[in-house]
Amino acid sequence: MRQRTPHTPAGGLLTQGLLAFGLIFLALWMVHLPLLRLPYFWDEAGYFVPAARDILLSGDLIPHTTLSNAHPPLVMLWLALCWKIAAYSPLVTRTAMLLVAAFGFTGLWLLARRVASTAVANATVVLTALSPTVFSQSAMAHLDIAAFALVLWTLYSHICGRRWQAIAFAALAAVAKETTVVVTLTLFGADLIGWMAYRWRPQVTAKWCLPRRSLAQCAAYLLALLPLIGWYGYHCHRTGHIFGNPDYLRYNVGATITPLRILLAGVMRFWHSSGYMNLFVLTAAALLLLWNARHPGAPEASAQAIAPNIQILLVLVVLAQVAEFAVVGGALLARYMIPAIPLVILLSVNVLRMYAPRWKWWIAGCAAAFLLALFLNPPWFISPEDNLTWASYVRLHQQAAKYAEKHYAQDRILTAWPASDELNRPFLGYVGRPLTVVRIENFSAEEILRAQQQPESFDVVVAFSTKFEPQWGLFHRIPGWTNIQTRYFDFHQDLPAATIARMLHGRIVWQDSTPGEWIAVIEIDKIRNANLALPDSPIRSCPGSEILRRKLKS
Repeated sequence: MRQRTPHTPAGGLLTQGLLAFGLIFLALWMVHLPLLRLPYFWDEAGYFVPAARDILLSGDLIPHTTLSNAHPPLVMLWLALCWKIAAYSPLVTRTAMLLVAAFGFTGLWLLARRVASTAVANATVVLTALSPTVFSQSAMAHLDIAAFALVLWTLYSHICGRRWQAIAFAALAAVAKETTVVVTLTLFGADLIGWMAYRWRPQVTAKWCLPRRSLAQCAAYLLALLPLIGWYGYHCHRTGHIFGNPDYLRYNVGATITPLRILLAGVMRFWHSSGYMNLFVLTAAALLLLWNARHPGAPEASAQAIAPNIQILLVLVVLAQVAEFAVVGGALLARYMIPAIPLVILLSVNVLRMYAPRWKWWIAGCAAAFLLALFLNPPWFISPEDNLTWASYVRLHQQAAKYAEKHYAQDRILTAWPASDELNRPFLGYVGRPLTVVRIENFSAEEILRAQQQPESFDVVVAFSTKFEPQWGLFHRIPGWTNIQTRYFDFHQDLPAATIARMLHGRIVWQDSTPGEWIAVIEIDKIRNANLALPDSPIRSCPGSEILRRKLKS
């Protein structure tokens, strides 16, 4: 593949990479400093931190304090190692993940510099780091930032022609997050197409600058799948399930394969990778400039375009991830598309560099749009982890947990996940001792009516918004939208705290809220020491460590 920057000796490249890594990590750590001591949020608390803690305490790769969903263990091993070296704390956890993020941004900088220029590389890294979803996930103990980092290093090594290095990074990416295999298969497919074109259509090879590969070189990428296959074999040997517990598999694969859902999910995945959280400001500007450049009389490009074969490859990698997550993944989480976002940003930034007269001002405007989305929520449903809303969520739950621990430590607390884990597992950072939890799925009318039939089983309610609640609900004015969301994407509407209190014959003793989120502590009007639980109740009392909620959404 064509090299776009002057040749740099290996020693100089290593020095530059290390310097870039150090500067990027320091910048990331400083801007994330107010968030580093926050307790764990959502799936961090539900699966990844407990699984990593099990490795730390027992050395077992199969978690036993939560249901195994067969995610490969590389990220959890990394966290356990960091805790072993330093200490178990949110500060160490989030710093460890920022090291992974900095490694990924270094790979992005080297990749963009290789295929475009240093100026484009700098702008791409800054915009990607400010992209709200990437920014929030950079310090969170999820698998996606590791997938982001290792996919970028895989692509960089591939473009540099370092095949075995690319295969090694692809193998690591697969045991960080199994869904990255689609990138490996895309590289295999792209090389296979290049091999076939060279054999039967050499003119196509010359026109699109396709690299010449042997069939053995193409097939070598399949070696990257072997570690993941080995992990699944080990997991099946230990648990009897190849892909995790049946509920997890059903939620993330079995229940998603219907034509309408695949179509809707595909549209949403494309939006997450190219327009979500004000990313459309950048991509729309790039598309308009590109369209204008096709017309007669348009100004000439002021910079060279990325090589055609590399553009095709990056677009294929993005589309492959869109297609993959249109089929798998029960929850429409934007973080699943994080490995695709920097590639979209790189291609868009290069178009601005080529055709925008004052392209740096365009970059500054896009950065401002990203910062706006980082702090302000759009008028539609989002996941709190997609911007700094997650920090507000955690702080609300911290306050409620402290209040419940202070006033109701001996009582049975009715609540839903993740608050059920927050109150019951002190190592998550919300309480100092485990509280007795009675668990329901959410605070919809159906669940509250079910709880209403068993008032003897709980004394206090910690109710909260389990879904982000936008101020206007723009898309829910579309006829049928709510029904589609409920049928295919697990949507439900939580009742307001006052309604819950009225239905359960209680009174609100503490409550707080931020835009789109609320939480309340409700004391039930009865003798709260009547410790009675029905044996066959769908509402379960959990006095010890609670098993992960039935539907894992990681």
